[in-house]
Amino acid sequence: MNKLGSLSEVLTGKKVLIADDDVRNIFSLSKALEKYQMNVISATNGKEALVQLENNPDVSIVLMDMMMPEMDGYETIRLMRKNPKYSKLPIMAVTAKAMTGDREKCIVAGASDYISKPVDTDQLLSLLRVWLYDN
Repeated sequence: MNKLGSLSEVLTGKKVLIADDDVRNIFSLSKALEKYQMNVISATNGKEALVQLENNPDVSIVLMDMMMPEMDGYETIRLMRKNPKYSKLPIMAVTAKAMTGDREKCIVAGASDYISKPVDTDQLLSLLRVWLYDN
């Protein structure tokens, strides 16, 4: 029987990069995740997300908003996946428009999984537990 560790056990001390051009989203996600002793770093666009990743090699998972100005989540994820050291990094696509084909488009771009806005905290926490369990 494969027993998932308790939520706090799995999330405590993990570093999450939240990339979103809306600081209110960053704030609400940070508040939810910091309750579980996760370390949150943030970026407000794709270029900044790439810089944050370079500066924080210990990032455990990325929450990537797909609709950002300048460099969107699709392009940012594709660039991250080109770098061998991020080939296994869990990247969660976060998108406001949950339209047919969106999930596939995110997965094709290199996302590990997908969640739509407004983010359901319980759903996010269960996805984080799944993706961080072995990391």
